[in-house]
Amino acid sequence: MPASVDPERLRDAEHPPEKTRGPVTLRRGQVQATTTDQRLLDSRGLSDWVHTDPWRVMRIQSEFVEGFGQLAEMPRAVSVFGSARTARDRPEYAMAEELGGALARAGWAVITGGGPGIMEAANKGASEGGGLSVGLGIELPFEQGLNQWVDLGIDFRYFFARKTMFVKYAQAFVILPGGFGTMDELFESLTLVQTRKVNQFPVILMGSAYWTPLVDWLRGTLADQGYINHSDLDLFTLTDDVGEAVRLVAEAYERRVDKPRVATGDEHLGDGGA
Repeated sequence: MPASVDPERLRDAEHPPEKTRGPVTLRRGQVQATTTDQRLLDSRGLSDWVHTDPWRVMRIQSEFVEGFGQLAEMPRAVSVFGSARTARDRPEYAMAEELGGALARAGWAVITGGGPGIMEAANKGASEGGGLSVGLGIELPFEQGLNQWVDLGIDFRYFFARKTMFVKYAQAFVILPGGFGTMDELFESLTLVQTRKVNQFPVILMGSAYWTPLVDWLRGTLADQGYINHSDLDLFTLTDDVGEAVRLVAEAYERRVDKPRVATGDEHLGDGGA
């Protein structure tokens, strides 16, 4: 390498800082320190926020319109959640990849958050299994970009718009080990089922060694102290078996009054049939 070339500068040129903002990709000096969600929730500042928030409503509306428009013809699907930090040599990664493939072969589209780790594994399994692999990304200060196995990807600025798509267009949730984001998705899904905002919606936890301490706490603390009913523990199923997970999803589907069509992997969503 010539002495005049700064190795740090060369590394930055090859792998510049990058962030997505909705459908826009920003690099180098264009990268902002905060996300759209952060700016929305920040109540500090002058009263001119009163005049800018109405425009945010239009942006929020556009995210729902875009999501609904792209996913309106979605075939039957399963949302798969789990950690973005799971390494490819971890058994949880292999389980998620096997799950994605099994769901695809059984005629299910697979929806994930589109990131790395468990999400990448499930998308990879679905894509290699010939199924429809969907990723719903989010603007974050880290873990940017959709993984390479996403066939249909949508980037969101706002968590609540993205969460709506996960629930509206899936007929089941399968949740593998993860952190705060995964826990958020788990407890939100259980709350929706418990309060009957969604019906006939199985929630399946995969990875018994990881989930058993949490289930014990739910039973021994929340249920025993009356914060939830003991029957609420029946709202989810714990398993390590991919075949059982797919079977539970299929059984719940057969009990549905409305049955979305079987996924073939040949779908072209949001193109208006063009």
